[in-house]
Amino acid sequence: MNRAARIVSRRIFSAIPVLVIVLLLTFLLLENASGDAVDAYLVSIGGGDAMLREGLRTQYGLDQSMLARLWFYVSSVAKLDLGWSTAFDRPVLSLILERLPNTLLLMGLATALSFALGSALGIVAGAKPGSFQDRTLSTLSLALYAMPGFWLGLVLVIAFAVKLRWLPTSGIETIASGKQGLDRALDIARHLVLPVASLGFIYLALFLRVMRTAMADIWRLDFVAFAQSKGLSKSRIVLRHVARNAALSLVTVLGLQSAAMLGGSVVIESVFAVPGFGRLAQEAVSGRDTPLLMGIILTSAVFVILVNLIVDVFYAVLDPRIGAQEGSA
Repeated sequence: MNRAARIVSRRIFSAIPVLVIVLLLTFLLLENASGDAVDAYLVSIGGGDAMLREGLRTQYGLDQSMLARLWFYVSSVAKLDLGWSTAFDRPVLSLILERLPNTLLLMGLATALSFALGSALGIVAGAKPGSFQDRTLSTLSLALYAMPGFWLGLVLVIAFAVKLRWLPTSGIETIASGKQGLDRALDIARHLVLPVASLGFIYLALFLRVMRTAMADIWRLDFVAFAQSKGLSKSRIVLRHVARNAALSLVTVLGLQSAAMLGGSVVIESVFAVPGFGRLAQEAVSGRDTPLLMGIILTSAVFVILVNLIVDVFYAVLDPRIGAQEGSA
């Protein structure tokens, strides 16, 4: 527990300058981008005169200097106020809190699927490197990992929603169904089957290959030969010695892929029309909604930091040497 507490305290302290850098770079990049929310609004209504343009820029605070807007935004973020969405005419924080649970549910289920099934198949492949089952699973994982997520999603929609009509094509739940309790949960589960499969299968292949490669390297180490000389069963050596040590690499990849999966959810949510965090980012970009886009990027940075913090704690639990290094640092 002390080791985990030391890791958490050190990571939280180091996360503060990271968030500050993300905030500043995001503000500067969006500040230098062409166009703004006023331009997007005028295009949507078919244009407007100079008086309307200036009035909107004053209303949105775009008539102030860059430093003044930066200071106002930083002070607002310090008070957990992410600003006002110009595209949705709502507070940014309420929009994010409304959409984020859908994305977390999608990502959580996809991560659980890919991690559990990928590691299990990786153990099967890595139990005997070079065998028929190893070559077969490695080839299939390579083919699966090469598939674009949107293409796999469209194929699943055509097969299971259009042809077989087993599952819905889009959305997070049936609109205005009036379902409550268990019925609503089952309805949401049916809608999430295809998005979770599309997002999870790609990373399943990655976890399979990482586990298989790590196990193949561990089979050559001396402690495995020592375990074999003691007459331990093959299954015990594979599960308690080889796979357990290979899991360290798998946990590391899990943390590194959190940002990639968050980015991948943008495509999957667009394909399946899931009202989530990724689709909100797409809408913010198309509407040139700078406050909303900055809030999304900042929230994404916090999410990635939290995921990596959790991974670091699990890593320290699996390898006690991590905690010792943190304590002596």
